[in-house]
Amino acid sequence: MTPSAAPQHTTDANSSPPVTHYRTATVDGLDIFYREAGPANGPAIVLLHGFPTSSHMFRNLIPLLADRYHVIAPDYPGFGLSAAPDHAAFDYGFGRYADLMDNLLQKLGVQRYAMYVMDYGAPVGYRLALKHPERVTAIVVQNGNAYEEGLKAFWDPIKAYWADGSAAHREALNSLVAPATTKFQYTDGVRDVSRIDPDNWSHDQALLDRPGNRDIQLDLFYDYRTNIPLYPKFQAFFRQYKPPMLIVWGKNDTIFPADGASPYLRDLPDAELHLLDTGHFALEDKLDEMAPLIRRFLDRHLASR
Repeated sequence: MTPSAAPQHTTDANSSPPVTHYRTATVDGLDIFYREAGPANGPAIVLLHGFPTSSHMFRNLIPLLADRYHVIAPDYPGFGLSAAPDHAAFDYGFGRYADLMDNLLQKLGVQRYAMYVMDYGAPVGYRLALKHPERVTAIVVQNGNAYEEGLKAFWDPIKAYWADGSAAHREALNSLVAPATTKFQYTDGVRDVSRIDPDNWSHDQALLDRPGNRDIQLDLFYDYRTNIPLYPKFQAFFRQYKPPMLIVWGKNDTIFPADGASPYLRDLPDAELHLLDTGHFALEDKLDEMAPLIRRFLDRHLASR
């Protein structure tokens, strides 16, 4: 397959491509934007995005799943096209995000679902799993952490902020919302940068640069500390409920390095692990490898559900 070729679709060549709908629901008084595609009665898969992107990161994957699966990809508050209330008036945190995603799914009538979790999407999704473990049918993990081995040197300045919550350590994190860092997240560890659409970092940075958004993101960096004490609970969920898991991980990622991928196998020895020669946003240059892996995994585990 050439770099510009689209991944092979699994539906008949003469069939119409799936249509993606762009919707907004009011959840707990907030406008939550989400992308939705596929048959409403199909097995559901919820795509949970990372920082600093939004459901935009799934724009190319959604049509490759939506012929069979009911795909839902929301934006968290402060990201994408969802509401972004001032941080002084809204408690930005991963527990709050999990509650909102739970209430969105309830509103949409989705009672059982697989998850694709990436970066911030991992603690959001795993908190959701702790709330309703019986609803989780399968998990696709892409550079999303649940083990302390996965928090390496990149996290040291953030850990310093966790330690004292000081203004000085908060201000030191301003570089994480700067244009150079946004571009870095898409290009670092990528072998062929010509496969990465530069619209990605332009799109993300425009949203980061909205008035007030820097403080939203800095609040979330601080709140990320609350996920670490939950890691043992996430791991206990894996062991007790044994959700089918596919791990597709950009092994060159500086933010969530491959050290965080293999520990999943301690708790889920039957999980399927693929380390890909790419960086943080693996879907951007490895969709042609990832989409078939994801399809085969979902077809194997969800077809009869």
